[in-house]
Amino acid sequence: MMVHYCQTKTGLTDPANTILFYRLGDFYEMFFEDATLVSKELELTLTGKDCGMEDRAPMCGIPYHAAEGYINRLVENGHKVAICEQMEDPKQAKGMVKREVIRVVTPGTTLIPQGLDETKNNYIMSIVCMEGCFGISTADISTGQCLVTEMDKPRRLVDEITKFMPAEIICNQSFLLCGIDVEDLRTRLHICVNALEDWYFDDDICRRTLQEQFHAATMEGLGIADYNCGTIAAGALFQYLHETQKSDLSHMNSITPYVTDKYMLIDSSSRRNLELVETLREKQKRGSLLWVLDKTRTAMGARLLRSYVEQPLIDEDEINARLDAVEALTGQAMIREEIREYLRPVYDLERLVGRISYQSANPRDLIAFKSSLQMLPYIKQLLNSFAGGALAQIQEDLDPLEDLYQLVDAAIVDDPPYLMRDGGMIKDGYNEMVDNYRHAKTEGKQWLSELEASEREKTGIKNMKVKYNKVFGYYLEVTNSFKDLVPDYYTRKQTLTNAERYITPRLKELEDTILGAEDKLYALEYDLFCTVRDTVAGEAERIQRTAQALARLDVYASLSYVAEHNHYVRPKLNSRGKIDIKDGRHPVVEKMIPNDMFIANDTLLDNGDHRVSVITGPNMAGKSTYMRQTALIVLMAQIGSFVPASKANIGIVDRIFTRVGASDDLASGQSTFMVEMTEVANILRNATSNSLLILDEIGRGTSTFDGLSIAWAVIEHVANPKLLGAKTLFATHYHELTELEGKLPGVHNYCIAVKEKGDDIVFLRKIVQGGADKSYGIQVARLAGVPESVLSRAQELVEQLSDADITAAVKDLTMQKKPKAKPVHYDEVDMAQMSLFDTVQDDDIIKELSELDISNMTPMDALNTLYRFQGKVKNRWK
Repeated sequence: MMVHYCQTKTGLTDPANTILFYRLGDFYEMFFEDATLVSKELELTLTGKDCGMEDRAPMCGIPYHAAEGYINRLVENGHKVAICEQMEDPKQAKGMVKREVIRVVTPGTTLIPQGLDETKNNYIMSIVCMEGCFGISTADISTGQCLVTEMDKPRRLVDEITKFMPAEIICNQSFLLCGIDVEDLRTRLHICVNALEDWYFDDDICRRTLQEQFHAATMEGLGIADYNCGTIAAGALFQYLHETQKSDLSHMNSITPYVTDKYMLIDSSSRRNLELVETLREKQKRGSLLWVLDKTRTAMGARLLRSYVEQPLIDEDEINARLDAVEALTGQAMIREEIREYLRPVYDLERLVGRISYQSANPRDLIAFKSSLQMLPYIKQLLNSFAGGALAQIQEDLDPLEDLYQLVDAAIVDDPPYLMRDGGMIKDGYNEMVDNYRHAKTEGKQWLSELEASEREKTGIKNMKVKYNKVFGYYLEVTNSFKDLVPDYYTRKQTLTNAERYITPRLKELEDTILGAEDKLYALEYDLFCTVRDTVAGEAERIQRTAQALARLDVYASLSYVAEHNHYVRPKLNSRGKIDIKDGRHPVVEKMIPNDMFIANDTLLDNGDHRVSVITGPNMAGKSTYMRQTALIVLMAQIGSFVPASKANIGIVDRIFTRVGASDDLASGQSTFMVEMTEVANILRNATSNSLLILDEIGRGTSTFDGLSIAWAVIEHVANPKLLGAKTLFATHYHELTELEGKLPGVHNYCIAVKEKGDDIVFLRKIVQGGADKSYGIQVARLAGVPESVLSRAQELVEQLSDADITAAVKDLTMQKKPKAKPVHYDEVDMAQMSLFDTVQDDDIIKELSELDISNMTPMDALNTLYRFQGKVKNRWK
């Protein structure tokens, strides 16, 4: 047995990183390094076993009936688990029981229910890096979904990984060397990343694998002929799945190619900042956009809505089709609520059919399947109320699956046991042999008693008895004094001193029925259950189509319910790039504020005179909330949702970028300012004129002059249609930047209205035109609870500092650089000449600097010298 264990272990594809669960009787056992590792991970007692070695082999084990929980814990920690099962009955085995690895469970292929979040997909992603191209194939084996695409930039690939957040990535060796931070994927995103051997990515093998999987003669038939790199990624993925799952994966019957440009691009930083599916700090759903929108009734709908939020559309017709469906359901709220009530009992059909196809579904899964199908005719009937559009398509795609309902209803009892070994799964009347075995199990003694009475009456042998022993089974015993009355159809079985033992055809029939009736019953019930399960699995494509239709209906109904209860309106869409929002509200913040206290605000951005809004005002006044709400309203419109506003006309954007807040990335050695500049660089290099930029406090992580210069240059860049010309909300504490209004085309000033009461302030949360002239930092500090002594000293100091001189310098600069007589156009301005300040040209300072003997200066001397220079520079500006 230990030799076979070692052979099985070394025969695994990745033995060093795979734990082997080896079935021994009622336990799965682990030995050697696996036992040591698992005992620590699962806090199990480590024992030992004599196996012919000098030392006892380390050993630990778990009960087989509780294995799923233990496997799930190991997989969540990033381990792979190979399950080696007994393939024959130990009672009937000759020699050692035959064992085989029936499945390898990995983070991206687990089907254990407690290891899956029903509201999100569990993806495995295959990435192949070739010259100038990344091929990507993403699959969720629990639902049968499979996608394929290609891209050319590592940054876009990282964004795609962040969008899907796969539990596992398999890749070729080149991917590890392409410059992407694989350790960051493993440590920060908790993705299991494994490189496969080169043969997995052989072009011919990959194509053949896909053609066999999807029963296609050519790649053109699959619709992925133009995705050469993606085809290799998909082929490698299915080889890996076949190898680990030991299954034909029949429920994975289609592969969908897609182009990333079909969807709005949201990079990983923007996803975090906008808190689309989880909050920035707590990583919880509550407080996210998804939390507000998700009123779905089914797990399928919840997963689909999540994918909508993560992948907004950019095609106007597709967006309007979704909006039409939401509007239709909103217009017939009574029917919508009836549909939602019928959806409530529907189980997760996508994952149920996955388990059924994997042959891991139990009888209770089939009953859940049946109860779900029971709702379909009612839902389909209600959908007749809607003519045309997406709802009519759902009605057409929704197959009531009545044949499968009738099969399960006829075969499986309504309340089956959890464990199939306990029997009791098959309904009375479904199979005659089951009925006979069941009767034999419960009524065998009664049958024998009736047979005994009947034979006594027929033969006149009054003391005849039906008896049993293990050697001869059941027999009729007749004493010698009555043996002359024994009829001809009795067959002698045994002769005793004073009696004879006989068997009759009827008694033999009863014996065959009664003896081992329980074992035969359980075996037959299991066979019948498997037949029913296989029949259902054979209709996987029909079930999946219906499940997808229900998911879409659930999403539209959820969006309609949210729109009605939160007073959202249908947005109009345009391709002119104009974003005009009246009384816009932050969808999440307004749910957190009691008594409808949220203050609504307007937003106007376009590709012409209102490209850039420079927003000033104190901290805590609501600048970030206002900017985020604009981005979220645009995003909601493009997923097909109504929006929180009294009126909204949304110009479709191709990308949303945000640069909000400050944070260190100490693990990678990046400061707050470095993180900020990295994100700014990404935005400026990848945004287009059709993008929406949310920029908050650019340049605050460095000195005032450097920061203001960077912020100024960024506004010039994004406002200039020859360089970028993107629609931008730009919040800043550099009030000097308000001087750009009227000097740079497309730039307008807005501020948060504030009411002053002596030394106190009240935030009115209202966006108004114009720029703020101060930041109210001391007043905000007072609201935060800073001691009064500190506040008083700060007030004294602020009056002495000369920050206002910067504003004066900016005004001087803009007056010099921009003529007043006529509007300034970019083709009339040399942008390179628009530096913020003239370089200080003080010969005395330069001469003194050149003569300094720095090597002989003490730290205190250096500070004093620096202080003296600073004083001279300040005097120069005065």
